[in-house]
Amino acid sequence: MIEKTLCAAIRRLCAGGALLGAAALAAPAQAQAPAPAGASGDMQKVEIVGTSIRRRLAAQTALPITSLRADDFAKQGLSTVQEVLATIPMNQTSTGASQSVGSGTGGRATADLRGLGGDKTLVLLNGRRLANHPFFADTVDLNIIPVAALERVEVLRDGASAIYGSDAIGGVINFVTKRSYRGMEASVEAYQPAGSGGGDEQRINFTGGWGDLATDGYNLLGVADFHRQSSLTATDRDFARTGVRPERGLNQTSGTTFPANFYSEKGISGNPSFATGCRPPYSIPNLSGAPNCRFDSTQFVDLIPLTRQETFLGRFSKKIGADHTGTLEYLHSRSTNEARVAPPPLAGIGLTMTSTSPFYPGAGITPAVAGLTGEPLDVSWRPLVTGKREGLDVSLTDRLLGGMEGSFGGWDYNLGLSYAVGRARSAFTDGYVVDARIIEGVGNGLLNPFGEQTSAGNDYLRQSLLQGEYRRAKIKSGAIDFKASRELMTLPAGPLGFALGGEFRRDEADYRVNRALASQASSSGAADSQDQSGSRNIGAVFTELNVPLLKDLEVNLAARYDDYTDFGHSFNPKVALRWQPTKQVLLRGSFNKGFRAPTLYDLHGPQTTTNTSNSWNDPVLCPGGKAAPGANPNISCDQQQNIRSGGNSQVRPERSRTYSAGIVLEPTDKLTLSADYWDIRLKDQISELAEESIFGDYQKYQNLYSYNAARTRLDYVLAIIQNLGEVKTRGVDLGVLWRLQRGALGNFTLGVDGTYVDRYDYQNERNGPFTVNAGRFADATPVFRWRHNATLGWTRGPVNETLSNRYLSGYDDQPDENGVVPGRVGHYSTWSLAGTYTASQKVSVTAGVKNLLDDDPPFTVQSTTFQQGYDPRYTDPLGRTFYVRATYKF
Repeated sequence: MIEKTLCAAIRRLCAGGALLGAAALAAPAQAQAPAPAGASGDMQKVEIVGTSIRRRLAAQTALPITSLRADDFAKQGLSTVQEVLATIPMNQTSTGASQSVGSGTGGRATADLRGLGGDKTLVLLNGRRLANHPFFADTVDLNIIPVAALERVEVLRDGASAIYGSDAIGGVINFVTKRSYRGMEASVEAYQPAGSGGGDEQRINFTGGWGDLATDGYNLLGVADFHRQSSLTATDRDFARTGVRPERGLNQTSGTTFPANFYSEKGISGNPSFATGCRPPYSIPNLSGAPNCRFDSTQFVDLIPLTRQETFLGRFSKKIGADHTGTLEYLHSRSTNEARVAPPPLAGIGLTMTSTSPFYPGAGITPAVAGLTGEPLDVSWRPLVTGKREGLDVSLTDRLLGGMEGSFGGWDYNLGLSYAVGRARSAFTDGYVVDARIIEGVGNGLLNPFGEQTSAGNDYLRQSLLQGEYRRAKIKSGAIDFKASRELMTLPAGPLGFALGGEFRRDEADYRVNRALASQASSSGAADSQDQSGSRNIGAVFTELNVPLLKDLEVNLAARYDDYTDFGHSFNPKVALRWQPTKQVLLRGSFNKGFRAPTLYDLHGPQTTTNTSNSWNDPVLCPGGKAAPGANPNISCDQQQNIRSGGNSQVRPERSRTYSAGIVLEPTDKLTLSADYWDIRLKDQISELAEESIFGDYQKYQNLYSYNAARTRLDYVLAIIQNLGEVKTRGVDLGVLWRLQRGALGNFTLGVDGTYVDRYDYQNERNGPFTVNAGRFADATPVFRWRHNATLGWTRGPVNETLSNRYLSGYDDQPDENGVVPGRVGHYSTWSLAGTYTASQKVSVTAGVKNLLDDDPPFTVQSTTFQQGYDPRYTDPLGRTFYVRATYKF
């Protein structure tokens, strides 16, 4: 009941306005009438995201908040937290399971409000921090959120560094779990794509609650949730099955292939199978006219890897007297991710064949190649018989929290003590090979890189497979926090609210690499990684003051002081204004400053060398796509190059300023309209320089290129974490919520929640030129001009129906290396339909269809992910998907 009243008050007094999000629109909030005089003393005090002051419902402040109810997004078939956040238009990008394919993310899922980066979106659980994912230590892995335990999700779309801390520049996402639950229930969900292949999902969860805080003085809550999604391969979807579509300008292939390409010391390069057309469908002739073959590695990748999440949340709450409640909470989560990419590319590792090999071209088994006279050959080979490279990532999170809250001496207080540990590990499970054994096998004539293997060769390759755990990481975070609030006095216009609080936290991060294993496989991306570790202490104090200047005008002032043992201190103020001149109109605005210190990974993350996402011409050894004298075109031309990334102890903090202004109109009780303008400026952005920038301007970034002593091979380009330049972005959030007149046909609601980005410009270095990103693909990502989520809901008796539309506007596609834009990427619009039948208080069933019209993702030539033909960061490759969910309450 408190939740419903709160949501209504937020809507009525515009502390969230109409921007309730698609999931909340299916069931309308009821208008909250102004409290009669003298009634405020009986109203429940609550605290919402964005403020530390607990106040009565009739006096809630105005904040740009989106609220999503868990019951509603469950009915819409949103099976993961990442899917839920994808319905929030201001969440520009997201990282999920698809991005773990070949990229070493550990399978984590992240949010990214305003497109500023996931490290500037603060994720909370019940108002408190969680441990970040160990591999990058910059964002919370959304996979650890206990979906089945959620009551609602609150999204503060305004910067909140003054309240929550330095990493709230883009906004705050607060996942709120059930506070008190009594009874037992079990839910079963199943998702089945209409298209062939995998991608099906299953979920089962159990919830049990005993005792009632109000009557029994205690409550025990336990939630267990299990989710699994099978893998979907590229060959299961026509739009993503290949990286070769020359008629659309897509030609993403590798120069490391089977049969192997070679290069001789006389400058001759080629492939013995080129004359007969290579070996399609994987190996195809080079479209540039060079006498070698290219490899379509896209056909081997997963669009969606096999994933599993298991989460448990247990909480015991006990009333202590009439005014205090103690809580003990434990969260455990385990997430696994099994991803597959093409067989290992073995190039530039000293793989040499001599004329003594029976497989040397012209020796009787392999076709001869004109010009070869027995000189040694440098071979670029991909041994298909070893199979796809498969990796396993396992992430575990444990958090123990003890808390006390209540009222004492006129103060509302909340005190917490928490300890969280995050662990992650990565392992080779199949397909990776020991480089030294392959070099030896080719050198002694046992292995045939140009054709089929002998039985002895197959046995040798099987014995050359590399398996085992090659890296692990741990992050520990212990914290104590407190906050207290009260009404200091009653001014003529209302009560003066005051809050203060503090936090002390110690973070420790440790990265370990099994070099004995990782160093044996150049294709692992961790062959030269080093162990790293770091720690820091963080102390903070903050205060907040809510001043009613006039009856309908109030100002909120906040400030926070943070002190880092490794970066000094920072002071961040915030001011917000709320004016409601009439019952139907509310005006609001805010200004705040932000500060984000580098994470422990930014500073101490291990530097590793791996392949670039795209294929590039080495600007020195292959200028203009033509190999320079003495350069091996198989590793220098149109090939994935080596890129070295990782932490940098010289990184400085980021700083930001944000201001916003909005208006909310409610001409009738049935219609709410809102518009909120926001403007964000970020300085000294912490990030890696995109490979597109490095290879796109050699003259500017030549200091980042590292060659061997003879300058015959590019060892790597350096793209470690550093301070780039500024980011400037602005736009407007728009919302409509229309509660149609109730009648014999039932209750209808119509809602639209949208974000328009007017500007998104950034610099790749301080004082450098600005790159325009809004409405176009720049460097590594696009920024959508317009995104919306629209929902039409209908309820009649035990039946609820929801029709929803998710829309992303089109943009200019990724330019080629000459800066030429190949065309436009079309808009992405999907419709979904769901219905819920509540048969009784114990049984309810939901059935629906996601992507009702079975629309494919729009085509793009983007090359920043392993998947090709579409962009998995914003679109869903599954197509039309049917789902059913059944819940039984005991």
